[in-house]
Amino acid sequence: MNLLIIGAPGTGKGTMSNLIIEKYHVVHISTGDMLREAVASGSKVGMEAQAYMNAGKLVPDSIIHAIISERLQKDDIKRGFLMDGYPRNVEQALDLADILKELNMKIDAVINLSVDEEILKDRITGRRLCKKCGAIYHIKNHPPKVEGVCDVCGDSLYTRKDDTLESLTTRLNEYHNNTKPVIDYYAKDNLVKDIDASLSVDDVFKAVVCAIEGVK
Repeated sequence: MNLLIIGAPGTGKGTMSNLIIEKYHVVHISTGDMLREAVASGSKVGMEAQAYMNAGKLVPDSIIHAIISERLQKDDIKRGFLMDGYPRNVEQALDLADILKELNMKIDAVINLSVDEEILKDRITGRRLCKKCGAIYHIKNHPPKVEGVCDVCGDSLYTRKDDTLESLTTRLNEYHNNTKPVIDYYAKDNLVKDIDASLSVDDVFKAVVCAIEGVK
């Protein structure tokens, strides 16, 4: 089962990704993880990527192409994968299609998490994270027992720099301009499974499971 997960900032991609991986034992693939793995491996493409990163430049799509192709040929991919954060635009979607065709693979479903933007604003501005263990809280929906203190490890909580209305507006504009057309691209092949991500985590995951089971 090869899946993509797409959604605007704050729709719960991280939470759903973890639950999907746990249930279906697929490999989680993100651009950031792939870049780090390629660099750590010392491969030629990894060193090329590192040169751009060290210079503070974006890694070109040609290198991303090579890294994805390299990653999708590893043995663990036989269990299937869940790709998160890629493709970010239609050009990358077309490139991914070329890679998958070369490897005789295909995308089985695209999980599209959608939430009303007013709810996203509340989710983002109310989010708090633990500096030490990374646990996530929300001042309304999932507050810690003691304000500003993590229930898990007792360390202090903080607000991410980009968890502001101004930053969210910028990120949403980028999403609508670049990533939204990706959904339309996959919808032409009836691969998109629209999920109402404004519900509880349990209900959203039930909907995700139902969508996945429908294409297995």
